[in-house]
Amino acid sequence: MNPMTTGVLLLGELPANELASLARRIEEWGYDYLWLGDERFFREVYSSLTLCALNTSRIKLGPCVTDPYSRHPALTAQAIGTLDEISGGRAVLGIGAGISGFAELGIARSRPALAIREAVTLIQALMRGEEVDFQGRTVEFKGGGLNFSPLRPDLPIYIASNSPLGLQLAGEVADGAIISSCASQATVDYSLGIISEGASRTNRDTAAIDRVARLNCCIAADSQEALQGVRMSAVRSLSTYTRFAIAAGLEVTPGLIDAVAQLGYTHDTQKLETLARQAPDDLIRDATLAGTVEEVTAKVVSMIEWGITQVTIRASATPRQGIATTLEAFATEVMPQVREQLR
Repeated sequence: MNPMTTGVLLLGELPANELASLARRIEEWGYDYLWLGDERFFREVYSSLTLCALNTSRIKLGPCVTDPYSRHPALTAQAIGTLDEISGGRAVLGIGAGISGFAELGIARSRPALAIREAVTLIQALMRGEEVDFQGRTVEFKGGGLNFSPLRPDLPIYIASNSPLGLQLAGEVADGAIISSCASQATVDYSLGIISEGASRTNRDTAAIDRVARLNCCIAADSQEALQGVRMSAVRSLSTYTRFAIAAGLEVTPGLIDAVAQLGYTHDTQKLETLARQAPDDLIRDATLAGTVEEVTAKVVSMIEWGITQVTIRASATPRQGIATTLEAFATEVMPQVREQLR
């Protein structure tokens, strides 16, 4: 496993021409993966990934992440198989429990770890070209199959989770595990320990599992400017992963826990700004990559030494710079120094 692969996570925020241009630059800067969020109600993920595939030639592409509730897993198999064909074998599938848009769509997210397990089982069978009759407790599929032969029956599947059951499942069955907000040794050790437990259940070697840290990131000449840049996105992530942060040993005050619980998952800037002011700097640093080139380099070196094999960043802007500044700096300044220090 390459210990130093890198990825970029984007949401469907950009118009098509801007997304195509940015995808080309991300590939030119040397990133290995381009992940797009399957977020309601942003631009649709698979058509956006197709656009990226047609404007790149090397980089791997996939949703980070889709879920087993808002789209039937058989339709996910259809979509990712089509993307793999279009991209010439560069598709990867990221799947998790999801959260965005569920309230608006009237979706109840029940038994998430089981739903992911059953979705992965069905998707893998369909990608192998099988006709499947699947009766799970959360997923049903009655005597159907894809009407085309997928390019790769073993297309990589990554499970994104910060819950113990989800991390164990990734260790058991996935090609990769995507862990969010894990930029401290405590959170990395906690996560990788649970992934290893899952891997042992199916006699798998943890070294064969890509261990991805999905982190909000801002790189600036001034450390405080970078920290402020990631603050809102870090708080949004914390709204989903509070229990993970506490279980891993991060210091989260009772007042912040209550405020996060009341907020829920949102992209409302005003609400996030209010909560962000309550989040202590140390908590933000433990959940993100924020700082100067040298500071971020040191953190990435440490994370790889702790056992992370891929760092995927969600870049944040500041009042003085856009996300492209961080994306370019991470690939062309941080990672060369990381590789040199680890050599």
